[in-house]
Amino acid sequence: MNLQTMLAGGLLLLGGLGLSGLSLVRAQARGERFRSRMEAVVAPHAPSRQRQATLRRTSARTPKEDFWHRAAGVLGFNPDRPELYPMRWWVIVATAAVIARIAIGLLSNLIGAGAFILIVPAALWLSRSFFRFFARRYANTLFTQFPDALGMIVRSVRVGIPVSEAIRIVARESPQPTARAFSRLADEIAIGVPLEDAVRRMGEFTGLPEYRFFGTALSLQAQTGGGLAETIETLADVIRKRVALKARGKALASEANTSAGVLTALPGVAALGLYLINPSYIEVLFSTPEGKRLIAVAVGLLSTGTGIMRMTIRKSLS
Repeated sequence: MNLQTMLAGGLLLLGGLGLSGLSLVRAQARGERFRSRMEAVVAPHAPSRQRQATLRRTSARTPKEDFWHRAAGVLGFNPDRPELYPMRWWVIVATAAVIARIAIGLLSNLIGAGAFILIVPAALWLSRSFFRFFARRYANTLFTQFPDALGMIVRSVRVGIPVSEAIRIVARESPQPTARAFSRLADEIAIGVPLEDAVRRMGEFTGLPEYRFFGTALSLQAQTGGGLAETIETLADVIRKRVALKARGKALASEANTSAGVLTALPGVAALGLYLINPSYIEVLFSTPEGKRLIAVAVGLLSTGTGIMRMTIRKSLS
């Protein structure tokens, strides 16, 4: 009886696995058909290769592309969104490698040649920090420009222009990077994606909660009715107050930022002044092992202090 139960259980398990595999194959086939239809619809409306690539980012990657995405993730670079960075990715990585080499060279004066094993971790950390800084600056620019974009939509809707055309106006008239984000939104609406879904996807793509608020407001308005212009105007006022509050926080922290900058630059200015007055007094730091150790210690302490001050200021503003 136990053997028969085990055999029945095994057969049921095999049957379940077979049905799961069949369902997966059918889902993949449906996904392939959907992507092919999407490309056929998008092609007439997206003349540039860059726009076609943007609209096909959700398609399956080849093993080579998947390896490249994983390697880029280790460096901190997002290959799907090169617009986040003001320069080529390899320039940022090379700059991080050079800075890491200089820092580890100074550290080797303290702990010896064994410090050079830290070059790769230091370069990776600097690379990720640089890419994270540029992504944060890009998001802050989007956040600052968003109230003006919403105000443009409100004015367009009030004069009788459809929402989809108002979004196209924002994509055409707004500064970058807001124009690029709304151009992507307008392209998705043009190929038949519902407005609420397209806005929600834009919020996920940008990573800003304010864009998700915009999508939620449109979805609620579509379900419950009411004036669309009033809803968006209320949201724009709320976001504008958030922008003003963040600007006020930066203004209040400007004194601390200035103090951090002065304290960071003061040792270099003092060393330059001493070099102009008495060069031999400063050259000892570069020509003797003890002097090189002192430089390494000074640079390490200065970098640590500057990092702590910047981190404290950023935490207080977050």
